[in-house]
Amino acid sequence: MTEFKPIKEGKVREIYDNGDSLIMVATDRISAFDVILKNKVTKKGTVLTQMSKFWFDYTRDLLPNHMLSVDVQDMPEFFRQPQFTGNSMMCRKLTMLPIECIVRGYITGSGWASYQKTGKVCGIQLPEGLQESDKLPEPIYTPSTKAEIGDHDENISYEQSIDVLEKQFPGHGLEYATKLRDYTIALYKKCAEYALSRGIIIADTKFEFGLDEDGNVVLGDEMLTPDSSRFWPLEGYEPGHSQPSFDKQFVRDWLKANPDSNYDLPQDVIDKTIAKYLEAYELLTGKKL
Repeated sequence: MTEFKPIKEGKVREIYDNGDSLIMVATDRISAFDVILKNKVTKKGTVLTQMSKFWFDYTRDLLPNHMLSVDVQDMPEFFRQPQFTGNSMMCRKLTMLPIECIVRGYITGSGWASYQKTGKVCGIQLPEGLQESDKLPEPIYTPSTKAEIGDHDENISYEQSIDVLEKQFPGHGLEYATKLRDYTIALYKKCAEYALSRGIIIADTKFEFGLDEDGNVVLGDEMLTPDSSRFWPLEGYEPGHSQPSFDKQFVRDWLKANPDSNYDLPQDVIDKTIAKYLEAYELLTGKKL
């Protein structure tokens, strides 16, 4: 059996080179405030992978994505081990575009903080009188540059995204920037509408795109998971304050309240976190994991 070593390790995911494809494994690691925590969150990697699969299938008519298979039987023998089952995705190789494509449908988080100071989010002027967690009249596209692990991503304007892409792909900056913006908003609208029908508000999310060998823009990375998105329960939603969420908020809140924790979480916080991830998965897909 050939041994595989990851060619890239992110905060949560490991990427293996499989010749003409990649195998992305979502681990049970969890990160908060750009730090990898000491605990593992059981089944989290499986939730992330299966949720991405659900959305990739759901949006195939809008644009192609990089997913080939989530069945380890389609992968080399090395991946037919228990730690890879359910949380691994075989993907097409893409040339990734250096932009994090963030779309916000509701005002919250850093966007809300910025709006209170300036009336703008990432340079985009918004209507007066919005409350925290309000739905925006139209979703807004607020791209950022991708940072190395340990650095923070930097918000840029759509115009700046043209320059970033032009530098790397001369002659294609405007074309790619426009496609990223339009795809991001179209994907968000389609998926947010579906999620709403299942009782979940997608407040914001981020997508990543790459180019295939023919220069087509293809959706890559993960898609609409609780790690890359803010999911709120529709039940009980009311603007004017922050909303409970289906993501790492338990973890963030506990860490803020326990600054001396050394990033080591109590078991009940982990249990609550995975319960939230599973609840989101079951609501959205209508299936048990």
